[in-house]
Amino acid sequence: MNQGQYFSPEGLEKLKKELEERKYVLRKEIATKIVEAKDLGDLAENAEFTEAKEMQAFNEGRIEELDSILKHAQLIFKPSGGIVEVGSTVKAKSPMGEHTFTIVGASESNPVQGFISNESPLGQAFIGQIKGNEIEVRTPKGFVKYKILEVL
Repeated sequence: MNQGQYFSPEGLEKLKKELEERKYVLRKEIATKIVEAKDLGDLAENAEFTEAKEMQAFNEGRIEELDSILKHAQLIFKPSGGIVEVGSTVKAKSPMGEHTFTIVGASESNPVQGFISNESPLGQAFIGQIKGNEIEVRTPKGFVKYKILEVL
């Protein structure tokens, strides 16, 4: 059973817009390219036709993927308590300094901007913790300790 991925309202809206664009705009553009390529003649040696059909296959695959993701998506609501959960912003201190992380679903993660996946080792270690707790996370360079300073 597919449990779905977590999304912020903004992330979910972005996927919905992509789906609409692919269904109602890109599909028509690709269909036009296929018709134009057919008009060029022999389909066996028609690079334009082959390319348009490949674009069509990719687009239809992505539409199916987006439909499935949206069907099973779990919306992240702003957490209400002081416990770290998906959607929480965590201020933490490590030997490298203070950090601010927001726990998001895997599709929206961007570690450089401080958005970490709930499925990542760091995200998993933060989930369920409260202010004042210390966690230890295994990284490629060894273990790193974090002290949770604040849960927003």
